[in-house]
Amino acid sequence: MLNELRRVDKEIYEATKGEVRREQVDIELIASENYTSLAVLEAQGMVMTNKYAEGYPDRRYYGGCEQVDIAERLAIERARRLFGAEHANVQPHCGSSANLAVYLAVLSPGDRIMGMSLDHGGHLSHGHPKNVSAKFFDIARYGVSRETERIDMAEVERIAHESRPKLIVVGASSYPRQIDFAAFAAIARDVGAYLMADIAHIAGPVAAGLHPDPVPHCDFVTTTTHKTLRGPRGGVILCKERYAKAIDSAIFPGLQGGPLMHVIAGKAVAFKEALAPGFKHYQEQILRNAKALAEGLAQRGFRLVTGGTDNHMVIVDLSSRKLSGIDAAHILDRVGVTVNNNQIPYDPLPPTKSSGIRLGAPAMTTRGMKEEDFRDLAGIIAAALDNPQDETLLRQLRNLTLDLADRFPIYPGVLRRLCEQDQRAGAYEVGGE
Repeated sequence: MLNELRRVDKEIYEATKGEVRREQVDIELIASENYTSLAVLEAQGMVMTNKYAEGYPDRRYYGGCEQVDIAERLAIERARRLFGAEHANVQPHCGSSANLAVYLAVLSPGDRIMGMSLDHGGHLSHGHPKNVSAKFFDIARYGVSRETERIDMAEVERIAHESRPKLIVVGASSYPRQIDFAAFAAIARDVGAYLMADIAHIAGPVAAGLHPDPVPHCDFVTTTTHKTLRGPRGGVILCKERYAKAIDSAIFPGLQGGPLMHVIAGKAVAFKEALAPGFKHYQEQILRNAKALAEGLAQRGFRLVTGGTDNHMVIVDLSSRKLSGIDAAHILDRVGVTVNNNQIPYDPLPPTKSSGIRLGAPAMTTRGMKEEDFRDLAGIIAAALDNPQDETLLRQLRNLTLDLADRFPIYPGVLRRLCEQDQRAGAYEVGGE
């Protein structure tokens, strides 16, 4: 295991081994992270990384693509079946690339996009001023109600009629409630706009039938493959058949060159895993665990954005604790709980500090945790954030998270085998001297 890496590049080997250890001993609550299966890791780490394959199956610009064509066809067919889509492009390197490809496919520079504000839960690629989407297109923004912190469809409709966008983007990176795609579709039809759903965060529950389905209502659906889908890092575009040629051309040659065939192979494996019956049970457990975490924090006096969650994430407002989100993330790092700082709607603090943190259930659900474990995590989080100066308590909490992490291994035996390998290699090197 990693013998050649250890021999060729000891520094990268040690960093890789350190990452294996970090992932095992820490509690991963970043909503956009997950653990792939060993099968996905193997597919992504094998020989398809060697192959240049510009173009599409049966339409490549390079010879020798017979096997990678098999992998890409499988990924396309499985993605279509998983989401019930007419067409799928599995080549986007990431979710932002997928979104940009949709814009390039149907818009001209200067056309107007209407997307959700980043500070209200949207994504950079939905029109943030510092993102390329806002440099090439005119942006109209919608957000959430100050009172409910939920999307106000009447306000969305008003903004759409006022701004007359050519494309409406629906989807979020930090919005803990379900999204009404049918309502957005009605507004898009009224103003003559295309509708694109970015379901990067909720692709898993959508595929499992546990969240309203955007595919019947939207012209385009984009997603990443590594969050709730539990696959390799990358993106996918789903669309109606009538847009297939425009989308494919926007990805190649419009935006990207050679596809990452090893990643596409990993996507194919992940889609196959998601098509298996157990995937729905996994998504159901994610939702139950997120609710248990939310309830546990609320019981301990933490205010939750929107008052709770319908999906895999929980957004915690720390204003009453007099903590910034970045300070809270650093405190939780010390007890082995990994989160990200996150703005809350109408946040008085800048994004680099923020007033909130975002928590997610997918990764630790993959490791086998259930509701009671997430309730225990709520207690650990609350104790750490309420007592950040109590070094004795923080050490005790770290011991609790170590015990918890040890009960739920990611890749059982991997770290042990790496350490044993180092010991054998060390003995050989000493003997060889």
